[in-house]
Amino acid sequence: MKRVYNFSAGPSMMPEPVLRRAAAEMLDYKGCGQSVMEMSHRSKVFEGIINSAESLLREVMNIPDNYKVLFLQGGASSQFAMVPLNLMTKNNKADFVLTGQWATKAYKEAARYGKANVVASSEDKTFSYIPELNPETFSKDADYFHICMNNTIYGTKYHKLPETGDVTLVADISSCVLSEPIDVSKFGILYAGAQKNMAPAGLTVVIIREDLIGSAMDITPTMFNYKTHADKGSMFNTPPCYSIYMCMLVLDWIKNTIGGLEEMKKINEKKSSLIYDFLDNSKLFRGTVVPKDRSLMNIPFVTGNKELDAKFVKEAEEHDLVNIKGHRTVGGMRASVYNAMPMEGVEKLVAFMEDFEKNNK
Repeated sequence: MKRVYNFSAGPSMMPEPVLRRAAAEMLDYKGCGQSVMEMSHRSKVFEGIINSAESLLREVMNIPDNYKVLFLQGGASSQFAMVPLNLMTKNNKADFVLTGQWATKAYKEAARYGKANVVASSEDKTFSYIPELNPETFSKDADYFHICMNNTIYGTKYHKLPETGDVTLVADISSCVLSEPIDVSKFGILYAGAQKNMAPAGLTVVIIREDLIGSAMDITPTMFNYKTHADKGSMFNTPPCYSIYMCMLVLDWIKNTIGGLEEMKKINEKKSSLIYDFLDNSKLFRGTVVPKDRSLMNIPFVTGNKELDAKFVKEAEEHDLVNIKGHRTVGGMRASVYNAMPMEGVEKLVAFMEDFEKNNK
């Protein structure tokens, strides 16, 4: 059986032990005689799965009791509308920091429902850094303050959170969720598309403080009201059952195989450091992100020559290092080294980069 090293930004690699367990349980989940793919979401068996997934997520992320965990659909992109529809209801305004494509989309969507204020942006340098924030530019009466914590396309990450005082902090954590510990209590809402570090595509996880539920705008569609899903335990309609099951397996792997998020962070730091250390000493390749703002998960780099970049991507694929082409807006290459990427894959990539540099002086 052939397995390549998949550096895709998402959907991404899944942990091999998780895939093997899912394969073993594909036809018959724990003796029930059916696959999770085909069982009723109202069955006792699936009730056990979704409850286990939530319990594991609460334990692994140390989620306080006054937060609800919602298993939804629609991707993180649906949250660009759900957040303002549910939160932009007191003063009808929110603050945004633009650090990439997804933060910008969240801002533009929110602007349809109220006043969206851009307090800072790094667009001037192709989103290659996290801008310094001046609290004097923040709206004191904003209903919330939105950030994209890790920027998949551009490879930047907040290593220090904005100090928003009494204003609710909301974060898109799609590409850094479960990669390291996070203090959930500092946020009103955390949301993530699952297809990078949690599960296959199709599941969106929302962690929301309970006091933020129940004040949605009158125009809010039923399915876009957090209360709809909170009141029904994420079972108002048929949830993405199989993705929730896979999320449960991934969380079990993080807890019982990896040893929790502190250990996961150590592994991720080791993997990313291997690549960054090479880039910092290379005469051919260079990273595109300001070092202090580098992501653990997404590492963009270039040679400075488009033809050479294309050659690298082609030859990398021939060496089973796939989906390493950079996003079309920045070009070059991007290595997404999510939790499931083994150290061996990173070592093979760096070895290939070394050889490529020697052969293309």
